Amino acid sequence: MTVDEGPTLRRRRLGAELKRCREAAGLTQENVSRHFEWHAAKVTRIETARVAVTPRDVKDLLTLYNVRDDEYREALVELARLSRERTWWTDYRDIMRPGNFIGLEAGAAVMRTWEPIVLPGLLQTEEYMRALLQTGRPDDSAADLQRRVSLRLTRQGRLSGNRPLELHAIVDESAVRRAIGGRDIMAKQLAYLIEVVQRPNVTLQILPFEAGAHQFLGGSAALLEFQETSHLDVVYLEGLAGDLYEEQPHEVAQYRQEFDRLSAAALDARGTVKMIESLLHP
Repeated sequence: MTVDEGPTLRRRRLGAELKRCREAAGLTQENVSRHFEWHAAKVTRIETARVAVTPRDVKDLLTLYNVRDDEYREALVELARLSRERTWWTDYRDIMRPGNFIGLEAGAAVMRTWEPIVLPGLLQTEEYMRALLQTGRPDDSAADLQRRVSLRLTRQGRLSGNRPLELHAIVDESAVRRAIGGRDIMAKQLAYLIEVVQRPNVTLQILPFEAGAHQFLGGSAALLEFQETSHLDVVYLEGLAGDLYEEQPHEVAQYRQEFDRLSAAALDARGTVKMIESLLHP
C-alpha cells in the first residue's frame, strides 16, 4: 500500500480482498447477509466499495471466512481504518456527482479521457470553467458557483506535485471550436492548452470531424488506471440520465482497446497543437 493512494482506492482494494476471501470460503453474499442479519445489499456495497466498512465488520467477516493469518487480518483491518479517513473533497460532497469519481481520480496513476463537447475539467482555465458552469447551472448562487470552481481548480493539482497524474485526453474538434464564454475567454483557453501540453505527463489529441463515426459517440468517458492494482482499473461514463462505472476487467480491457483506436484516428500531439494555433491565429 502506498502512502498516497487515497481512501477511495483503499476502499476498493479492501472490497476486492473481502470478496476473494468470501469466495474462497464458498459463501454467497446472501449467506453472509443472513448470517449477520444485515440488509441484503450491504455485502454487495462493501465489496464494490460503495460504502466504507468498519474495522469491526472486517474482523467479523474474516472470522466468518475462516481467515486465520494474523498479519493479513491486521492489514485488512488497518485498510478499513485508513479507508474511512477524511479527504480534501469531503467538504464538497454536496456538489459532487454520485459515485465519487473525484476520489478515483485522486488515486489514479493514469487517466485516459474522451470529451465530445467541452474541454476536460483538468485542462480548463478558471474563466472557461466559470462561463461553462454559469451556463449549465444558471440557478446557482454566487457562493455555490465559486465552490464548484474551487473544486475543479483543486482537482487540477493532480497534474503536478510529486506523483502527477498521467493524463491522455482526446477531444472532439467541436470542443476547441466552440467559443465558451466568448472569443476572449476561448482565446485564453486555447493558449493555455498549448502551454499545458508541454508538460511531460499531459497528452492532448483532437479528433477531427473527418474521422467520422466511432464507439464513443454516446458521450464522455474516462478510463482510470491504478499503479500496481490494475485489476481495480475502472471506466467512468458520464450521462444526463446518470453515471455508469464499468469495473469488470474484461469490460475495462474492451474500453482500453477503443481508446487506442480513437487515439489512432485522432491528430497526433504536433497536429493537435497546429490546429489550436490555427484557431488562435486564423
